[in-house]
Amino acid sequence: MSSSTVITNIAALVTNDPSLGDHSPLGLVRDAAVVIEDERVAWTGESSKAPATDNRVDAEGRAVLPGFVDSHSHLLFAGDRTEEFNARMSGRPYSAGGIRTTVAATRAASDAELEAGLTRYLAEALRQGTTTFETKSGYGLTTADESRALRVAARHTDEVTFLGAHIVAPELADDPAAYVDLVTGEMLDACAPHARWIDVFCEQGAFDGDQARAILTAGRTRGLHPRIHANQLSYGPGVQLAVELDAASADHCTHLTDADVDALANSRTVATLLPGAEFSTRAQWPDARRLIDAGATVALSTDCNPGSSFTSSVPFCVALAVRDMGMTPDEAVWSATAGGAAALRREDVGRLVPGAYADLTLLDAPSHVHLAYRPGVPLVAGVWRRGVRKV
Repeated sequence: MSSSTVITNIAALVTNDPSLGDHSPLGLVRDAAVVIEDERVAWTGESSKAPATDNRVDAEGRAVLPGFVDSHSHLLFAGDRTEEFNARMSGRPYSAGGIRTTVAATRAASDAELEAGLTRYLAEALRQGTTTFETKSGYGLTTADESRALRVAARHTDEVTFLGAHIVAPELADDPAAYVDLVTGEMLDACAPHARWIDVFCEQGAFDGDQARAILTAGRTRGLHPRIHANQLSYGPGVQLAVELDAASADHCTHLTDADVDALANSRTVATLLPGAEFSTRAQWPDARRLIDAGATVALSTDCNPGSSFTSSVPFCVALAVRDMGMTPDEAVWSATAGGAAALRREDVGRLVPGAYADLTLLDAPSHVHLAYRPGVPLVAGVWRRGVRKV
């Protein structure tokens, strides 16, 4: 039996529909209301014009925005890398294996342990306002371990990415061509039924442009759409390859030439920026201002992973983007909602318009600007996912 709920007395409602409210990209409506019918948004507008509903929630003069869309995370893993992080932040050398350390722990973990970790981090993110999640494999690097990670992930999110090409598996470190053959052959066959996307880490020390093209092209023949870790640690071919293959997203985008920026600005490929990684590694910040001014579509995501960005907090990433990447508070909020949706080629999330999923975040603040204005403060007072209040 269907039911309807109005959330009223909203001080500032972010719709991401520029035809509404102040006609900005955020489509900001003051003194607003949202009507939810079952799992969808049925109506948005001024509180005084809201239709009658079965139920009523008083926002008490607080802000409401779309649930965050975290379009890049690595949540299928075991263990952590505390010692590595502590050494890096203390200026001490550390020679442990980085990703390989997590690969060893993940391979040794049971399915139940991996699922418990995944659901823990998803719940943690939900409490901070994230309602759409993408997560990747990439810490198994064998056919059996990659496919089981994706099977676990697919039980909890529609946005599942096959990242067998994270690094070359340790046992094939001396024969990367053989590993590419495995990823594009037997491993892909086992993993494709459980994923929507295929990803590759295109970087020195991981996979070069030719290898990345072969991997993404093979995935596309199996019905997986490309996305790519591009230009994180150095200048390279990743962004150009992403645009060539119509990848949904080129992720990191820290080291960009003018040609890279132009390519992104003149394509459907979203530049997904991951400031948690730069924060946690003291690396150079991506230049969001340069991308936005050129006309590129920008998303913000957490890159939640145990090595270089162990945060599930999109609000934290919004604050970093405003403080250190040249974004305005409005731009950062758009990129963490509608931008993330664009990076997943989704129109049913990241916006509060009729027909979209009723994924909403209620802030204990009168404006979305408080996400950057009050960094580190737990401002999320309520979360609805598909019309059901979760927080």
